[in-house]
Amino acid sequence: MKWVTREHPRTDRIACPWLIRKFIDPEAEIVYVPPAEVLDYAEREGAISFDAPGAKYTHRDGKCSFETLVEEYGITGPAIALLARIVHGADVSDERDATPQSRGLEAIADGFALLELDDQRQLELELPVYDALYAWAQHEVAAG
Repeated sequence: MKWVTREHPRTDRIACPWLIRKFIDPEAEIVYVPPAEVLDYAEREGAISFDAPGAKYTHRDGKCSFETLVEEYGITGPAIALLARIVHGADVSDERDATPQSRGLEAIADGFALLELDDQRQLELELPVYDALYAWAQHEVAAG
C-alpha cells in the first residue's frame, strides 16, 4: 500500500512511516509530495494520506499524527505509549517538555532536516533512530 505525506519530513513524517512499517504495513511505500498535492495524490493513487491538512490520519484532538495512528490501529503496549508521548513532545510546539527525551528527538529531527537530503534518503537514515528509541522505551518499561 502507498502512504503519502508532505515533502521535507520532520518528526511526525518520519515517526509515522516507522510506525506504519513496524506495526501496520511492513511493505508500505512512503511517498513525499508537495503539501498542496497530498490529497490529490492519495485520491489518484489510492494512497493513504497522513500528517497533512485534510489527511486521513493527521493531528486530531490535540494528538500528533503518530498518536492518531496508534489510536486508530489499536497499537498497544507501554513502550509504544512512551514512544508516542516522546514523539508528541517533539512534534507539538506547545508540548516540547512532554518528556525529557522530546527535545532531543526534536533536535535530531531538525538536524536531519538541515542536512537537505532527498526525502527518501532522510527516511532511510532516520528510521534507525526510531528503532533505537523504541528499544530504549522497551528497556525502560521492563526496568519499571
